[in-house]
Amino acid sequence: MELRSRFLPKLLNSEVEAYLENNDIIIVPVGTVEMHGGLPLDCETVISEAVALKMAEACDGLVLSGLPYFYAGATASGRGTTQVSIRQGIDYLGAIARSLLRQGFKRQIYISLHGPAHMTCSPMVRDFFDETGVPILYMDMTMQMFGAARDLFSAEDMQKNPLGFMEKLDGMFLGAYDILGRLEDVPLTTEFFSMQPQTVAPFNRIFNLAYQSGSVGYCFGAHGDHASTTPVPTAERRQELAQEGRRLIDELVKRMDVPAVVESLAQLRAFEEDVMERFPWMPAACHRKDSENK
Repeated sequence: MELRSRFLPKLLNSEVEAYLENNDIIIVPVGTVEMHGGLPLDCETVISEAVALKMAEACDGLVLSGLPYFYAGATASGRGTTQVSIRQGIDYLGAIARSLLRQGFKRQIYISLHGPAHMTCSPMVRDFFDETGVPILYMDMTMQMFGAARDLFSAEDMQKNPLGFMEKLDGMFLGAYDILGRLEDVPLTTEFFSMQPQTVAPFNRIFNLAYQSGSVGYCFGAHGDHASTTPVPTAERRQELAQEGRRLIDELVKRMDVPAVVESLAQLRAFEEDVMERFPWMPAACHRKDSENK
């Protein structure tokens, strides 16, 4: 069906109901509002929403946008950062997931480019399955992006030209703002570029003992720790970076093969229905039985 927008909040209720007559896919970008060098505080929300839009276009899905306030992590030392606890984020996102399921969105994909987002999203999708028996998916865009980087740039190139690699990543942020029609929100500035080591670098040994901020609690000791930003001195340079960033986002989404992902979700749901039938002591099967007996 023809849609005026892929963003669910921009549609009429009647348009959403018409969509759900033929499909059941929703992409949910999970963001943050946190200090990020020379980029606006919502840059990790914006890039997640832009990637979600491209994913939805690839698989005929919708996007539930407007979820920027979750666990930020070490950037809480910045006064522009809005910090929500991991537990609060899990509860809030779980409530949204249950609502979406009741509405008819049986295939839900949660994405985020924010490194610590896995601590919110992964527990939620696992608990959600135990509660409902419906498998929903979290895709970590940080992992996807660095996987794509390995395809697009050789390890030698990344080591020889780390500034060029950083430029590509920053360009993806600018490309995301451009996709959403907000490129002018990115200021022209050169003052946030730095090659100084992070103040917390002496603790990298223990930080690296678990995945992405999950090993130990800490905050950055200086605002420059997160994140050095490619200089954007002119509007022309901003547009040039954004154009390359848009190309890289398209490459990223193509690499993920989103139609195959949503098809796998449908197949997994059918598979798990059989599993629950054969192993009725599973949490999801027990929850269903309890619900039927009420």
